Amino acid sequence: MCIALELLKKKVETLSQRHLPKRLDKWLDNQEVCAILRISPRTLQSLRSTGALSYTQIDRRIYYQEKDVMKLVGITGYRHKSRKELEK
Repeated sequence: MCIALELLKKKVETLSQRHLPKRLDKWLDNQEVCAILRISPRTLQSLRSTGALSYTQIDRRIYYQEKDVMKLVGITGYRHKSRKELEK
C-alpha cells in the first residue's frame, strides 16, 4: 500500500511539473476592448457576430483574451481613429 501511494505521489508531481509553465492569459471586458480598439459597443458586437474576435461568456458578462484583441489590432490594423485624430 505504501509503495502504491509513493508511485501515485510521483505521478502527481510529474504531472504538476508539466503544467507549471502555462499561465493564465489576461482577460478583458467589453469596456476595455472598446477603449483599446476605439470602437462602440455595437461595433464590438459585430466583431463577435462575424467571428472576427473570439470571446467567452460567463453568465451575462463577455470576456476577450488580450492576445486576441492585440492580434486583431496588429494583423488587420483594426483601430478606428478618434475624432481628434480625424480633425488633424
